[in-house]
Amino acid sequence: MSKQTPFAASGPPGRIARVVVEIALDKEFDYLIPDHLVNKVRLGSQVIVPFGPRKITGYVLSLQDRSDHAKLKPISRVVGDQPLITQTIVRLARWMADYYVCSVEQAIRTVLPSVVRQTKRAFKQVSHVELIEPALDDPAIDRLRKRAPKQALVLDVLRREPLITLPRLTAETGVTRSTVQAMAKKKLLRISQQAVNRDPFERYEVVPTTPLPLMPQQQQALDQIIQSIDTLEPLVTLLFGVTGSGKTEVYLQALAHVLEQDKGAIVLVPEISLTPQTVERFRARFGNIVAVLHSHLSSGERHDEWHRLQKGEARIAIGARSALFAPVQRLGLIVVDEEHEPSYKQEEAPRYNARDVAVVRGRMEGCAVVVGTATPALESLHNAAVGKYAMARMPSRVDHRTMPVLKIVDMRVEMEREGKLNVLSRDLMEAVQARLERREQTILFLNRRGFATSLVCPKCGYVAECRHCSVAMTYHKSSHDLRCHLCGAIEKVPARCPEESCQDPAFRYAGLGTQRVEEVVAACFKNARVKRMDADTTTRKEAYAELLGAFRAGEIDILLGTQMIAKGLDFPNVTLVGVVNADMGLHLPDFRAGERTFQLLTQVAGRAGRGDVAGEVIVQTFTPFHPAIQAARRLDYDGFFDQEIAFRKELGYPPFAHVICLTLRGTDQAAVQRVGERIMEKVRPAWGEEVVSSGPVAAPLARIKGQYRYQCVFRSRRTRTVTTPLRQVLAETKWPRDVRYALDVDALSLL
Repeated sequence: MSKQTPFAASGPPGRIARVVVEIALDKEFDYLIPDHLVNKVRLGSQVIVPFGPRKITGYVLSLQDRSDHAKLKPISRVVGDQPLITQTIVRLARWMADYYVCSVEQAIRTVLPSVVRQTKRAFKQVSHVELIEPALDDPAIDRLRKRAPKQALVLDVLRREPLITLPRLTAETGVTRSTVQAMAKKKLLRISQQAVNRDPFERYEVVPTTPLPLMPQQQQALDQIIQSIDTLEPLVTLLFGVTGSGKTEVYLQALAHVLEQDKGAIVLVPEISLTPQTVERFRARFGNIVAVLHSHLSSGERHDEWHRLQKGEARIAIGARSALFAPVQRLGLIVVDEEHEPSYKQEEAPRYNARDVAVVRGRMEGCAVVVGTATPALESLHNAAVGKYAMARMPSRVDHRTMPVLKIVDMRVEMEREGKLNVLSRDLMEAVQARLERREQTILFLNRRGFATSLVCPKCGYVAECRHCSVAMTYHKSSHDLRCHLCGAIEKVPARCPEESCQDPAFRYAGLGTQRVEEVVAACFKNARVKRMDADTTTRKEAYAELLGAFRAGEIDILLGTQMIAKGLDFPNVTLVGVVNADMGLHLPDFRAGERTFQLLTQVAGRAGRGDVAGEVIVQTFTPFHPAIQAARRLDYDGFFDQEIAFRKELGYPPFAHVICLTLRGTDQAAVQRVGERIMEKVRPAWGEEVVSSGPVAAPLARIKGQYRYQCVFRSRRTRTVTTPLRQVLAETKWPRDVRYALDVDALSLL
C-alpha cells in the first residue's frame, strides 16, 4: 500500500491492525478491525486478510489508532482463540530483521514454526468411550451377558475404566467399532471426539532421578547462576567447565530453582544427535513438563509440543537452534549448551546466531542466560574478560577423575616407517586392540562421511568434480556412486578415466571418509562390533536414539562417526578416542580454522575417560606442531586463547570487530562480478575509514549448484556502520534477473 495523506483513516483506539503477510514484500499493511472481531484481534494474532483478489494469512504486529491510508479493508477472520506470538517475540523478530538485515516476514517465519503457522493443522482427534451413569447393575449385566456377551464385556471394561479410547477398547475386548456404536445408540455409553497429544516419548521409559550432591566448583557455579536468575545481575553467565566437569547437573539444579519460582526455561543443544540423551536426563528429573522441539519430530509432534508450551502444560523446552523461540510461559532461564558450536548459526535469512539472540531475548524477557561449554568461543571469553558476562569456571572433572592423556601421532613419520600411508597408525591399532581385550569401548572420529573424498586418475591426474560445484565428488561405496555434498548431485562411477586422451581404467580412491574407515576397522578387528554414525546412517527419525542406546548398552565396541559424536555425549565405558585425521579443517581459508580445530579436538577428547577408568586420546596428524593441535594436546585453553586473541586483535577480526559477508551468486560469472563492483563503488564512500572492506573476489567455494559466487567482506566495530548504508544500496540496486545476494552479519564461515 502506498503512503497517502497521514492520518487519513482513524477510529476508536486500537481499531487498526498493522499486519505482516506471508509474502516476502518487507512491508506491513494496515487493516480495519471490524466490530465483531474487536475482542478477538490482539497483538500476535494470526488473521486472514483480503489481499488483492484473494485472502491470505497474516500476523498482527501492532494495534494503531490511526493509519496513513484513506481506505482500509477489514480483517476477514481471526485464526484460533489465542495469539500465536507474544509481544516480546514480536519485538525480538523486529530486532532480528533490523540487525541481520532481512524482512520482517522472514523473521516472523523464523520465530513461528511452519507447522504452527498452518491454519488447517489441528490437534489429533481420537474417539473416546465413556460409561453413562447410572450404569447397569450386576443382574442386568448378567442377563446381557447371555444374549450379547460382547456388549457385556465392553461394560465390564468401562466399569473398571469409565473413560477409554475407542481403539484401546476394541483391542482389549476384541469387539468391532460397530458393536460399540450400537451400544451408544442404546444409551449404554457415549462416544466423543477428544484431542490427544502426539507424544514423541510414548515409547520410552524413563527412570526418575534426584539431584546429585555437588562438588564445591559446581556449587559455586550454581550459586552464581541462581544469583543471576534472582537479580539479573549479571544477566549472562559463561559456564566454562572442562569436559566431564558436571555442567549438566548444574543446569538441572538451576532449572529446579526456576521451576520453584513458577517460571519456565529453554535449553538449547547444538546437534539433534545430542537431543535424545539430553531430553532423557531432563525428563528423568522433571517428567512430562519437558517438551522437545527439533526437526526430527513428525509435524504433528512438533505442533503438539509447541502448543503444550503455549498452554503452560510443559514448562521446559529442549531443542536445537529454533527452540529459542518456544512460547515458554514466564521465562526465567535460557541455557545455551556447547555455546561455541557453529550449528547455532542459521544458514538462511535471517542468518542469526542462536547464542547471541538468546542474550537479546533474555534482556527483553528479563530472564537469566547461561552459555556453557568446555571450549568457549573467543567472542564469549572476551565478553567475560571485559565484564559483559560473568564467568563461572569448573576446571576439574567430577569426583576428581583425571583428564584423558592425549598423544599425537605424526603420520609423516608413520608413513616412512611403514612404507605406505595406513588409515590407522600402529599406535591406534594397538590401543583399540587393548580396549577390545578389556571389554572397553572406543570412539573413532573423522569429520567426513563417504568412502573416499575424491576419485583420481593416477595416470593423467583427472579428478571427478561436480558439474555444478567447484568441489570434488565424494565416493560412497555402499551405493557405489559419486555424490556432491554441496548440491546433492549423484553420478555413476565411470569405468575408466573420462579424459579422452587417457581412458585409463585404474582409478584410485583418494582421501578418507567414514565408510572407508568402517571397512578398514571391520577388517582389522574381525570380532569387534562396529557401527558408523553420520548423516548417511541416521536418516530415519529414531536412528540417533537407537545407535546411542545400543552404544550405551554395550552392544557396540567401536563407534565411528563425524562431528555428531564429538561433543556432549557421556558414555562411562569409553576409554579410547581416536582422531583419524586432525588436519581435516585446519587449513581451510578461514580465520577461524585454528579455533575450530582446537575446539573439535578438545571436545572429542572429552568423550574419553568419563567413568572410573582413565581415558586416552590418539590424534593422527600431518601437522603435529600446529599451535591449535599442540594446545589441544596440553588441553591448554588459556594458552590458545592468549595466542589467538593477540592475532585477532592485530588483524581486526572478531571479537574486536564484526564481520559482514555479502555473497553474490548467478550463472553469469561476469554479471555477478559487475554487480559486486557497482555495489562497492556506491557503498564505500558512506563509511570512510571506519570499515575495512575487500572484494568482490571469487569465494573459496567459487561455484555451487551451477552458480558462480563472489564475496564482499566488511569488518567494523559496529554492525550498523556497515548495514545501514549497505541495506539502502542493496534496495536501490537494479539486479540482473539471474543475480541474487545473501548478507551474513557476524559471519562464522567465509567459504
